[in-house]
Amino acid sequence: MTKRVQGPFDVKVKPLAPDEGAAASPIGRMSIDKRYHGDLEGTGVGQMLATMDDGKSGAYVAMERVTGSLQGRKGSFSIHHTGRMTRGAPELTILVVPDSGTDELKGLTGSMQIQIDEKGGHTYVFEYALPDAP
Repeated sequence: MTKRVQGPFDVKVKPLAPDEGAAASPIGRMSIDKRYHGDLEGTGVGQMLATMDDGKSGAYVAMERVTGSLQGRKGSFSIHHTGRMTRGAPELTILVVPDSGTDELKGLTGSMQIQIDEKGGHTYVFEYALPDAP
């Protein structure tokens, strides 16, 4: 059975130095540092690669490891982000990496959405399934 939870999160994205030989590359690399609150309580750390052309179109990919508790079940899992902006219209897919769940989150599957309000506040919406979830 699929469950749905949501809550706020805080995120810090910091530029990282380009890889050797990539100084002229239009692709930026950033670190991700998140704090999830609510039914998903924990931290997320990862890295992002992104490119933006005219300020209205671009894309990013990211890998993130989330550690904490999901509705009281403790463990960690990985998610991968694939985002694209086409002339200001966003598309975003965030999926749990198969078989990445540990401890009480073993077998976790699911997808996440990110919502950003007019003040810049971030909210996650996470639809997930777990074997034997209460």
